[in-house]
Amino acid sequence: MHISHRQHFFDHVAQTSDYPLALEIDSAEGVYMYGADGKRYLDLISGIAVSNVGHRHPAVVSAIKDQVDRHMHLLVYGEFVQSTQVKLAAALTGTLDLPTTDASPFGLIDNVYFTNSGTEATEGAMKLAKRFTGRSEFISCFNAYHGATQGALSLSGAEFFKNNFRPLLPGITHIRHGYLPDIEKITKKTAAVVIEIIGGESGVRIPADDYFPALRRRCTETGALLVVDEIQTGYGRTGTFWAFEQAGIYPDILLSAKGMGGGMPIGAFMASQKVMSVLKNNPILGHITTFGGHPVSCAASLAALKVTVSEQLAQSAISKGALFKHLLRHDKISEVRGRGLMLAAEMESFDILKKTIDRCIQKGVVTDWFLFCDNAMRIAPPLTITDEQIKESCAIILEVLNEPEI
Repeated sequence: MHISHRQHFFDHVAQTSDYPLALEIDSAEGVYMYGADGKRYLDLISGIAVSNVGHRHPAVVSAIKDQVDRHMHLLVYGEFVQSTQVKLAAALTGTLDLPTTDASPFGLIDNVYFTNSGTEATEGAMKLAKRFTGRSEFISCFNAYHGATQGALSLSGAEFFKNNFRPLLPGITHIRHGYLPDIEKITKKTAAVVIEIIGGESGVRIPADDYFPALRRRCTETGALLVVDEIQTGYGRTGTFWAFEQAGIYPDILLSAKGMGGGMPIGAFMASQKVMSVLKNNPILGHITTFGGHPVSCAASLAALKVTVSEQLAQSAISKGALFKHLLRHDKISEVRGRGLMLAAEMESFDILKKTIDRCIQKGVVTDWFLFCDNAMRIAPPLTITDEQIKESCAIILEVLNEPEI
């Protein structure tokens, strides 16, 4: 008896909710995904800010094929000189040679430690901060999400996701994102502040212009490291290659993943050589990974970086985001906020939003909500989306909102 992929999915793939989307996607290209039945879906979430350069960008596919023809895994990270790792590390640090108002006291970021994912980048950064400062206290924000492993989960600012996994790491203090008085909680006991420039899973929250310079100064005064999580915002999504460029500050440690891989799994935590060097001794091999910096993922990431720069995807994200804001005007949308192509369209309730999302998917537009903001629609399409495709997707969203059952 033939058993469908869908049945195998429910029988054998571990489920994390009782209501997965369960769309069976056969192929994807650019901003579109195609179901096994041939139905076309316009992707407005990019696999959650992953497919920044679009699905299967030709340059990324070519780089992957070229690397596979040369070699794949050779040895654990950091032992062999592998050209794709080296080229990507150099290219990444090249994006970080930036003039800023408030710089890191430890100099420009020039060292990259490659991981497999964003949560692993968070874990590595936490170990690095503890080792460099000799401190163990961390500060993160309420309603922030930095990953699902135990250290990263400890930073999470939502008890709903943490309670049933306790005990977690001690010494975690939470502050309100963008609320200046809370930065007084940063003291000389603080190893690091881990923060997003734009609050992602809280529903795309942007603080006032004076917030990050004040935070940077407080970290410098107390000797706490400023760890900027750009796992969602990096690689051009908000209008500059890194979102911190718009905040007038420079991090001590920078986290990246998601859009970094062009669709392949990769992440990184980055710091100056002065900071990163503490992982070399006491103990030796202070942080180890087998597959971090996999040569195929590095090749894809380097190609995605080059495409982002050469096609000026960060710059074009500004006008494309503005077009979404202009078009998505409806009585049932109270606000469309965000920067570039990292947007949230807020509605009155989860009920209205969920019905809207379900109907949009039926009509061929895939969107979603946020972990800690379930009444706002996530809009984070590939940065390659055209104005015509934006108009197409917005027309469908508005059409759905006009349906009497919504």
